[in-house]
Amino acid sequence: MDIRPSWQEYFMKMAFLAASRSTCLRRAVGAALVRDNQLISTGYNGSPKGIPHCAETGCLREQLNVPSGEKHELCRGVHAEQNAIIQAAINGSSTRGAVLYCTHQPCSICARLIINAEIRQVYIASAYPDELGTRLFKEAEIEMILLDLQTGKSTRLT
Repeated sequence: MDIRPSWQEYFMKMAFLAASRSTCLRRAVGAALVRDNQLISTGYNGSPKGIPHCAETGCLREQLNVPSGEKHELCRGVHAEQNAIIQAAINGSSTRGAVLYCTHQPCSICARLIINAEIRQVYIASAYPDELGTRLFKEAEIEMILLDLQTGKSTRLT
């Protein structure tokens, strides 16, 4: 008999499923936004609605050799966390007190949105080199937890 996944594993797997829809050429990221163990919305990184995907236009950040974690404004894509928050708003679901599951650690831009959306906890599957985002989460007292899907072990980062 298979072992039933924890809520954290279950929702993180949903974030990875959302990432499979990503149109980013550099990194597929997915997010799942949850309140009271109910899925509110999902998001993945890619171009805004109705705008050509990077597969069609090419990646400007790649063309300019922009290192990961820098000059996010040069990307035409919307981040997975941003899309999950936007989808919750479009569908009329409050994000206050929600938990975000994300395949990658949010950048500092997304951290600011998460803070203002009053999301209380963020689970990530892999760390991302953005010290400002981590510092913002600490200052806002938002828990960021690294979840290892292989072992089910959680490590609190903030």
